[in-house]
Amino acid sequence: MQPVPPDSEAIRAAYARVLPHIRVTPVLNLARGALGGDFIPNFKLELTQFAGSFKTRGAFNSILSNEIGPAGVAAASGGNHGAAVANAARCLGVKARIFVPEISSASKIAAIRRFGAEIVIGGARYDDAQAACDAFVAQSGAFKIHPFAAAATIAGQGTLGLEWAEQAELDTVLIAVGGGGLIAGVSSWLAPKGVRVVGVEPEGSRALQAALEAGGPVDVPVNSIAADSLGAKNVGSLVHSIASRYVDHVVLVPDDAIRAAMATLWQDYRLLSEPGGATALAAVLSGAYKPAPGERVGILLCGGNVDLSKAAELMG
Repeated sequence: MQPVPPDSEAIRAAYARVLPHIRVTPVLNLARGALGGDFIPNFKLELTQFAGSFKTRGAFNSILSNEIGPAGVAAASGGNHGAAVANAARCLGVKARIFVPEISSASKIAAIRRFGAEIVIGGARYDDAQAACDAFVAQSGAFKIHPFAAAATIAGQGTLGLEWAEQAELDTVLIAVGGGGLIAGVSSWLAPKGVRVVGVEPEGSRALQAALEAGGPVDVPVNSIAADSLGAKNVGSLVHSIASRYVDHVVLVPDDAIRAAMATLWQDYRLLSEPGGATALAAVLSGAYKPAPGERVGILLCGGNVDLSKAAELMG
């Protein structure tokens, strides 16, 4: 049976559930024209969230809205989801085992270990880690927390949209897309209220755009500097069904634009972002998304888990 997509009531319930455990992350309102062009931008600073990314919302909602047995929880992750699940499990007194691929950054693996989860590293890509996680869940009875293809995860990520709408007036929001759980959740809250939701994907990792073009989920190759957070090769049917209803469109940005966005965030705002966290900003800086005059554009900075040395290398 297909999971039911979360509606506004489910997202509001998720927010009440997770609010005691998350940060209400700030919004930075910028002057009209601050990013070039004649539009009014703001940054939602989700890179300041516990465990360094928006994933904390979905992780807490998944554990708090389900009965967890003695085997605890398990998750596959490029890093951010794993850190979020590990942190939530530690806070709630639940065992966690996290499966990560070899491409995960050292900082993300260190964060998972710091939060006390058992970590298993293996396989070249995210899908290899997911296969290992699924095998463990089948053998152990642990509760699997999927990073995007689960209603509880999506409802948890949707709390970001609820929170953002209370902090800023928005015409459009730009959301980086990996597996699509974030944009599915945020669009489920904001789109019915008249806010345009635009996805931003790296050119080398375009699973959502490909799914929308094909009329259903399809596999895509993944090759991007943001692959450790935006590296899913297939968004799955639940994300596709939500995105096809609520996401206005998806734009693509090259890796060089992501690097430039990281550099802008550091040089102009002293914000250190991982590549995936800077991808939404890359859309406006590169011209992949061209706001209308006076448009109020929210730009989600969704993650900050990056090695300092790696960030310096990427930004040149």
